[in-house]
Amino acid sequence: MIVMDKKIFVAMSMATFSFSVAASIIDSTKVYHLQAVEVVSNPKESGAMRQQPSAVSQLSSQQLNDNNMVSVRGLSGVVPNFFMPDYGPRTTAPVYIRGVGIKSDGSAVAFYVDGVPYYEPVTFETDLSDIAAIEVLRGPQGTLFGRNSLGGLINIHTLTPFDWQGARVNIGYGNYNDFRASGSTSYLPSKTFGLTAGAAYHHAGGYFKNKYDGKHTDRMDETEEHVGFYWRSAGQWALSLTSRLAYSDQGGYSYSPYDTETKTLSGIDYNRAGGFRRLVSTSALAAEYTGKGFTMSSHTSCQYLKSHQYVDQDYTESDKTFLLGDRHQSMVSEELTAKSNTNSRYQWVTGVFGLYEHTKRETQNKKPKVQTGTDTFYHEPTSSFAVYHQSSYNVWCGLSLAAGLRFDYEHTHSRYTRYSYSEKTGQIKQTNDFDKTLDSRQLIPKFAVQYLTTEGNKYYAAASRGYKAGGFNRSIASEDEQKYDPEYSWNYEVGTHLNLIGDKLTLDASLYYIDWKHMQLTYTYVGIGTITTNAGHADSKGAEVTVNARPVQGLSLSLTCGYTYARFRSYHKSDKLDYTGNRLPIVPQNTLGFNADYTKEHPGWLAKLTVSFNVNALGDIYWAEDNAARQPFYAVANAKVAFTKRLFTWSVWAKNLTSTDYLANVMTVSTGTYAQKGKPFTIGTTLSIAL
Repeated sequence: MIVMDKKIFVAMSMATFSFSVAASIIDSTKVYHLQAVEVVSNPKESGAMRQQPSAVSQLSSQQLNDNNMVSVRGLSGVVPNFFMPDYGPRTTAPVYIRGVGIKSDGSAVAFYVDGVPYYEPVTFETDLSDIAAIEVLRGPQGTLFGRNSLGGLINIHTLTPFDWQGARVNIGYGNYNDFRASGSTSYLPSKTFGLTAGAAYHHAGGYFKNKYDGKHTDRMDETEEHVGFYWRSAGQWALSLTSRLAYSDQGGYSYSPYDTETKTLSGIDYNRAGGFRRLVSTSALAAEYTGKGFTMSSHTSCQYLKSHQYVDQDYTESDKTFLLGDRHQSMVSEELTAKSNTNSRYQWVTGVFGLYEHTKRETQNKKPKVQTGTDTFYHEPTSSFAVYHQSSYNVWCGLSLAAGLRFDYEHTHSRYTRYSYSEKTGQIKQTNDFDKTLDSRQLIPKFAVQYLTTEGNKYYAAASRGYKAGGFNRSIASEDEQKYDPEYSWNYEVGTHLNLIGDKLTLDASLYYIDWKHMQLTYTYVGIGTITTNAGHADSKGAEVTVNARPVQGLSLSLTCGYTYARFRSYHKSDKLDYTGNRLPIVPQNTLGFNADYTKEHPGWLAKLTVSFNVNALGDIYWAEDNAARQPFYAVANAKVAFTKRLFTWSVWAKNLTSTDYLANVMTVSTGTYAQKGKPFTIGTTLSIAL
């Protein structure tokens, strides 16, 4: 394996001025509206959200396709100070922005698809084949988005029949027996009505083998289907009804013991197979009315999640611990929003939001060797209500002020029962039981000032409060761990967007500081489960820079850089463990993206030739609060070449070209430290047909 040296990588990348996935990754306050794309079902997307001064990055569908980005995890290194570790099954999908995140149920980063909120990270992975654009907003977005937006927001927009019509099919195959197929159609029978439908299938043979049985630990089969109906009147009404169904059956537990002193990773060798099955059904009804000077909208969504998890928690041949987990979760939400649509100096958006979520779980922790175990039943209904408003006013000659406020209320009722049993004696004993409620109330403000010059350059300063409600643990080791408290933050930032040579060269930059109190951290106790606690006081400070260049027609170059210094300012875990001053876990100090796309129209007998190359780099990363395990700075290079002729596009792609050896995740639990390697060099080909 080859590990790319940090100095060599930086020198090489600076010499070539960076090869970019996204010439249109936009930072700071400017976001380009995609041509022929209008998302009618999300009023905050098309109005107030794009006006607020905040650091924003955006990738179009073309950039996702050119760089073979099939997962949201691919944004790591592309978006400054964004990290979504690519490891394990869908049961764990933590997201970190500017060091803010959490590795457990719930998220500190909001996730929306066409205005539909996805609150559990287990649901975040979605098919990207019919995506119009992905936006990532960095910093708290609580004023407009509230719940779980402490670190930022991932906002996904899908294509509608008013964006494109036709049909397309994609078939691809890569080494490690990786097969993908997808097809979609979009039909517009009249000027006012359209429909879309699509399906995707993915089979992954797996990268890693278990020595115990010779089988791959990370095999995968998944499928996703979607359908949408859209209607628009002559100019006032717009309606949409959409539904998505996703199912996955995967392994994913490719962990083995890791020695933090010698930095050595043992081979995968455990006796019980692990896996995770997930079913997610999401439907939404959106309505929008455009009146004189205002727009009103309603967005109703419902989501159902069913999952089954089974994992050998000791990751060895010893038959010590084995976990089985089942979850059933239903969610219904409603949001009513009104916003201005005039050209006056004063702009506003206001709305109300309501949610009801019902979760049922059963978790079995088995100890086969001694024939004992525990069985836990967890029942938790949660209701949430919010009202919000945000205003902006152009004071004079491009100088504008903005302020927003949201009131959030959340009520949680937890019913928890735990039994211990012995298979030898047949004895069953209730060891823990409680029935409690928790109410959380919070005011979430935001303030900003922005200056827009006549040349189109923007400068802004903003202060916003972040908030994530407390909750009840699904696993309990002691009485005082039944619940955890809310966490709070204040985010201060200044930023700019500069058009240096029109649209041919742009520079975006931001500086930020986050003061974070009562932060929520998670720990895994083998035989018990994952427990969330509050860790005292932390802070995060850093910088972000994005440079985009289009020196000649068809060529796009860019450089994205992010720096984060996140630490515990005060954290006494116990009388013997003091982590004050340590770095926060799972937070890359540096994120770098060096990328390029080149498109040549009509080269010879071809209709189009596209060449894409990118290098994404991350590090250093500390994996636990004790900072014992660390992933040094590393880089991964990817490339793709696509040839288009009439209806057909044939592409060849490769990922991790230099076979960089790195750790995708390190997990410290009560029985030791375990790690999983990153994905090796992969190569494949894809045939696309557009009808």
